[in-house]
Amino acid sequence: MTAPNRNALWARALVDELVAAGVDSVVVSPGSRSTPLTMAAARSDDLRVFSQLDERSAAYFALGRARRTGSVTPLICTSGTAAANYHPAVMEASEARVPLLALTADRPPELRDSGANQTADQEKLYGDAVRFYKDLPEPAPNDRALRSLRTTVSRAVGTAEGADPGPVHLNVPFKKPLEPTRVADDVPADLDPVAATGRDGPYVDVTPGSPEPGDEELRALANELARTDRGLIVAGPADPPGLDAESVTALSHATGFPVLADPLSGVRYGGHTRVAPVIGAYDAYLSADVAGEDDAGEDGGAPDADAAGWTDPELVLRLGASPTSKRLRKYLAGTGADQYQVDPAGRWREAEFAATDLVVAEPSRLCARLSRLGGGGGGDPDWRAQWEAADRAARAIQEREAADRLPGDDPVGFHEGDALRVVADALPDPATLFVSNSMPIRDLDRFVGPTTTSVTALGNRGVSGIDGIVSSALGAGSATTDDLTLVVGDLALYHDANGLLALDRCDVDATVVLINNDGGGIFHALPIESFEPEFTESFKTPHGIEFEPMADLHGLEYARVDARPEAVGDGAEGADGAAEEAAAALGEAYARAKEADGSHLIEVRTDAESSHRTRERLASAVEDAVHGDGD
Repeated sequence: MTAPNRNALWARALVDELVAAGVDSVVVSPGSRSTPLTMAAARSDDLRVFSQLDERSAAYFALGRARRTGSVTPLICTSGTAAANYHPAVMEASEARVPLLALTADRPPELRDSGANQTADQEKLYGDAVRFYKDLPEPAPNDRALRSLRTTVSRAVGTAEGADPGPVHLNVPFKKPLEPTRVADDVPADLDPVAATGRDGPYVDVTPGSPEPGDEELRALANELARTDRGLIVAGPADPPGLDAESVTALSHATGFPVLADPLSGVRYGGHTRVAPVIGAYDAYLSADVAGEDDAGEDGGAPDADAAGWTDPELVLRLGASPTSKRLRKYLAGTGADQYQVDPAGRWREAEFAATDLVVAEPSRLCARLSRLGGGGGGDPDWRAQWEAADRAARAIQEREAADRLPGDDPVGFHEGDALRVVADALPDPATLFVSNSMPIRDLDRFVGPTTTSVTALGNRGVSGIDGIVSSALGAGSATTDDLTLVVGDLALYHDANGLLALDRCDVDATVVLINNDGGGIFHALPIESFEPEFTESFKTPHGIEFEPMADLHGLEYARVDARPEAVGDGAEGADGAAEEAAAALGEAYARAKEADGSHLIEVRTDAESSHRTRERLASAVEDAVHGDGD
């Protein structure tokens, strides 16, 4: 292996090991100190290089791509604040278990703590958020150093994608010259060929694995499921690359348990919903007040039920991360059921501290093994029917098919949950749907039920920030030929407007549906709403931004649907007619975007307060329909 200087040799060895480990793309941001790594990546025939100007957007783009694929897309940046801008995405990747590899270039050790320009302490920059960290030695053109480098890179990729996937940080110092200029006698001609050019394949071939119960423990768990009449499978947000819906469905068939599927679980959408009892509207009718209403009767026999015959589970099998729905989390905590939390890393992901058992296993494989052992009596059919009937009742009210169940005399107008439902109903098959934090993910959870359309729904629920949403979505879109739709709030779009550069620079097309309620609409759901003027000035923070110029700046086709009460008025037939008109206008705008080439921004102007009041009315109506007297 020849190289013009030791830096070029070092960087090429590092990049070659990334490729040997299965890496097919990297995200690079411009900078001087990272020149050796950037040049090695750019000259590799086996890598696709995504160029991102902003390191924060770059990190979220790589995170979104890895969230879609389950495989790492390394990041390359220069020294100083460039590396610090990776930190929010590193935090998200750590909590959401998304593989991420940060390659941060650095000044040589003698310049640290010296006041040298663009020099900061980058050692362990991300603290405990990373699964593995190493401050690499300075490039050294000798056999042992190169073998150590190749081993470290193999370990880094293996750790990032391992049983407990997450971010890894390699800090890479370089002295000048940084460019691939020739330095006489810098690289010996007699380097060991294996050290210089690597092995046939990865230098260290990491064989992935995941823990699972032994046969005896598995049989004990299967017996518990078999003797349970009222069981639930709760599928929370899945770690990349997602839960295997067929395995979860097979276990549901074997046990007779309904599946409460989070929209980010990979189980709520797809063809399997035709044959599996997948429940999606639970956020509309569950609460801590409902749980516990079925305490055992005085004779110690079967539990009593509420006025509508509602009964609680005896056993819950929990897969994935904590559910998006707070109401579901509180409900499960109040039932007193045995709860088996399944986690491949053996870590705790149940913040109500109500789980009774921790099962260290890969969830999809565990479901498949349990389903093959059989499920006994198949559960109580009335128990499944309870959940299916509740879901039907919720959908009928939310979709205005049971408007007579709504409290009060006023009809229900358009609300932000309608926007999520209209978009979801019109998604192509297959599709990638990326949904922002704050209200959009909550509205997806409550108002968009199971569908047979093949939808990969994604979101950043690790630390649930609104930063990097656009970049994460476009990163996910770069990893697939599926159609990409992003539903995002106005603050989240403004916060990551730089991310829209990836549409052109990274050749990604997207339809961006912007829910613009002029500020932090989620704060209407909190008690702080009643404190003025502090609420408006410091929480809701209206901004008055016009987004059409942003679409022009980034070359997106623009359309606007104004669904605010003052804009739609009474419509053709009162508020209900106005809601139908707004939904139809959004559906038409979305359909036009899908029929046309390129990227699109559809702005849906809404009123946060009226949307929240509507959510409250619908929730009251659903709870009454499911848990009331049944009249």
